[in-house]
Amino acid sequence: MAMAWGGLWEQTELFAKASKEEIQSAEFYLDKYKMMCLFMEDFENHQKEMEQVAVDGEVARRIDQTDLHADKTANAVILQDKQKWVYSQYEIFTALIRRAHSQVIDPEEKEAIEIRFIKGYTRKETILFMRKGVAASTVDRRIEAGIVSIANSLKLTGFYDYIKQQF
Repeated sequence: MAMAWGGLWEQTELFAKASKEEIQSAEFYLDKYKMMCLFMEDFENHQKEMEQVAVDGEVARRIDQTDLHADKTANAVILQDKQKWVYSQYEIFTALIRRAHSQVIDPEEKEAIEIRFIKGYTRKETILFMRKGVAASTVDRRIEAGIVSIANSLKLTGFYDYIKQQF
């Protein structure tokens, strides 16, 4: 579909459809969602302690095992900067995932995604939390459909292009 925008013609889709790779990427980041949230919470609550551990601890002695000489203070600063960068990336990823989750239209798919990925339960626990009488295969289908819905929403936000730029 060609669109005119500000005098420029560009090829774009009105309703984005994620590729197989993008759907797999969405599932990967959904699977990491709870861990990212835990890291962010820990970073927010214990940033000063993490900085002190970086200075005092052995982790800053050598960032790269090939270093013959290590500047512990400089390495601690590098580690702190890396932790801040990771935190900022997780903030972006989790916000976009929450936004995509809020756009899942089907309530059963949304609930399955909420339990499985947002709350971080296992597949088995998700099946148990869903309404009684719902077959495991039905829960699996809802999760799969929810992942596709989220992948499509993430595609519209430019999530996959952002990831390609960063990594």
